[in-house]
Amino acid sequence: MPTVNVVEVARVAPSAPQPEDGPEGSLLLGLSALEVPWIALPLIQRVLIFVDNADADGGVQQLPPFASMVASLRASLAATLARFPPLAGRIVHLPSTADAAIDCSASDGVRFMVAESEDADAARLVGEADHDVGAFRELVPELETGALPAEVLAVQVTRLNGGAAVGVAMHHAVVDGRSVWRFLAAWAAACRGDGDDAVAPAFERAVVAVPGGEELVRSTLRKYSPNLPLTTMIIPGSGPTLPRRTFTVTAQHIHRLKQRITDDLTSSPTPYSSFVALAALTWVSFVRSKHPSAISSSSSSVYLFFFVDCRGRPGIEPPVPESYFGTCISGALAKATARDLLAEDGLAFAAAAVQAEVRRAAEDPLALWDWMELLHWMPLDRLVNVSGSARFPAYEAADFGWGPPGRTELVTMNAGGQLVLVAAKGGAGAVQASVCMEAEHMDCFNSHFLGLTG
Repeated sequence: MPTVNVVEVARVAPSAPQPEDGPEGSLLLGLSALEVPWIALPLIQRVLIFVDNADADGGVQQLPPFASMVASLRASLAATLARFPPLAGRIVHLPSTADAAIDCSASDGVRFMVAESEDADAARLVGEADHDVGAFRELVPELETGALPAEVLAVQVTRLNGGAAVGVAMHHAVVDGRSVWRFLAAWAAACRGDGDDAVAPAFERAVVAVPGGEELVRSTLRKYSPNLPLTTMIIPGSGPTLPRRTFTVTAQHIHRLKQRITDDLTSSPTPYSSFVALAALTWVSFVRSKHPSAISSSSSSVYLFFFVDCRGRPGIEPPVPESYFGTCISGALAKATARDLLAEDGLAFAAAAVQAEVRRAAEDPLALWDWMELLHWMPLDRLVNVSGSARFPAYEAADFGWGPPGRTELVTMNAGGQLVLVAAKGGAGAVQASVCMEAEHMDCFNSHFLGLTG
């Protein structure tokens, strides 16, 4: 594993001081019922790796001197934090009301680390399909999650052999995937010197109108974090490291996949989204790679879980604004038997099951808002867990002025059957699919996954 040495730890505060009453009229932002469970869940840690002298459209992508990169990232982060006050704040416990809230006072800013590694090769980290998990973990910062108050954001910039990495750690109780990319896009635009023409982010948690109101928020907080200010992770953020592999599925492959599904349908064809097709592909490949060794009975139930963005959904009144900056996701669960997915038409069956759950979630997005209840009975070794979205502009959004990253990965994925989706580098409808699987099943999964898209 490469050696990474931290050479500087500083604090970056918003470049413009916040009003005394904080964003939208309040120093404290109370968390919604969709956010408080995440106090006891792992962070979001993501790494962006940039390669010097890499091939790029129209020429070669050259990085500026590392010191210049650090200075630009630091200054633009300060400017961006002024527009996203919760990120410079802390999650705090309010004993008088037994609530948790985001304190947006930005007292001492965000931890900003500068590091260097002589033996971490940027081109290798970008080019290998199999993740160097140990190296990736060294390139992202940590946040202390054992007690409140807790930091919301930390940044690490690392000089690599032949490149650089930008790593972020963000508290999932304050941001979901969509909010992460909203922030990174704004930060990158500020670093480039461009204006951010997106609609101003909305921070007020009251717009997330989950039935039950404040009492539901408090009861959910007591349920998952009963010993505040101390917190205990319900799902450990680390453990035995499982292999991870990244697939780039081109638009042509996705078209073939959809056609294969349609050809196997016994009823009238239904148009499937890229998400449905890729979720079905992963689910079938997962089950076939684990049968009969890990999923011994073909009558066993198998599951596919995915998150639902609740912004703008008609099933919530009033609808949550699309500009909401926070964690605003519910859950959805598709179910089948192993026999269904082992069958010759298993791909079509899986797609139909996922499609049905997508439609159910569109009509009633909050039906599985307390999705953590599934952990009480769900057999995790028979579960595919999908996060991210093919709509997340992971490469386009992360151009800080020296071109898009050569690679970006979610570092906090360590459960067998986990799938993370983002739009692939270069766009054109391609999707990056990163998969975490037990070592004994990964090669078989790889064979099924590639075979079904060929």
